[in-house]
Amino acid sequence: MKRASLLTLCGLALAMPAAFAAPSVTTVMSGLDNPRGLAFGPEGALYVVEAGRGGTGPCAILRGQPRCYGPTGALTRLWRGRQERVAAGLPSYADAAVLETTGPHDVSFIGRGTAYVTVGFGSDPALRAGFGEVGQLFGTVVQVSAGGQWRVVADVSAHESAANPAGGPVDSNPYGALAEPGAVIVADAGANALLRVAANGTVSTFAMFPSRPARSTDSVPTAVVRGPDGAYYVGELTGVPFAQGAARVYRVVEGEAPSVYADGFKTIIDLDFGPDGSLYVLEHASGPMFFAGPGRIVQVAPDGSRSVVLGGLSQPTSLLVGPDGALYVSNRGTSILTGEVLRIVP
Repeated sequence: MKRASLLTLCGLALAMPAAFAAPSVTTVMSGLDNPRGLAFGPEGALYVVEAGRGGTGPCAILRGQPRCYGPTGALTRLWRGRQERVAAGLPSYADAAVLETTGPHDVSFIGRGTAYVTVGFGSDPALRAGFGEVGQLFGTVVQVSAGGQWRVVADVSAHESAANPAGGPVDSNPYGALAEPGAVIVADAGANALLRVAANGTVSTFAMFPSRPARSTDSVPTAVVRGPDGAYYVGELTGVPFAQGAARVYRVVEGEAPSVYADGFKTIIDLDFGPDGSLYVLEHASGPMFFAGPGRIVQVAPDGSRSVVLGGLSQPTSLLVGPDGALYVSNRGTSILTGEVLRIVP
């Protein structure tokens, strides 16, 4: 099971159960700064990465506005009812109003207590130099020890600069992560590609996803999980104007071109499989364009039928099926101080 800069309804009718019972929703973590990816650690604790709130600088001009660095990203744990930050000082940048924040985006575990965290960027990697020395901390995979110490183990964005595997503008934003023996699989939302980060830090291209000019939108892959069949499944946010029905879930097998597993979604930000083989898809927004409208969870049953598990979410950013069968969602994922993690029992 899966644990993965946001901002840079489904066009199909979704069947609702005849006797729909509202799911049980409880808040299990709160007070978070831009919470993003979720994961259960090997000891059974629940972890969430916080993208932080940027800081006072250095600052760089990205996407036409100044963005300022601050060591405010974090990894936070819920263990035996206690919430605490177990790693701090991770790189983060934000605009002046702290409406758009980039920092740690996803977390995945391999082995006892070793976490791998993607740190996003969201632009041409050459622009990292505008932040000075700390700029090289963005666009990376970071390894976090059980004691909370962290270090950069791979420069993912440098691969985009060198290879630009999907073509088009040079852009990199490491987002979703899946740690496996010997490698971390990374969905680079800016590069429109799925990458493999080897244990020695070498980055290679695993798959590329259809984007402009081959289609009307960029792919912007945000999440990667292993399916019950052993294949990888990747969800895409899509690009401007983030149109209803444009987002897809791809099935990826090494050595083959990605195939569309399910389509007709809106702004997929995360996904995960349940124990019965159902795929749960988290849509960041449900409005016709851009990020308007609440987020929601859509269940795709093994027979392909769909149903809405829960709507009305506020800028959700991650979804995880827990060992208890409940769904965990990072909610208010683009907010400081009020970010939260919900436990949902369908």
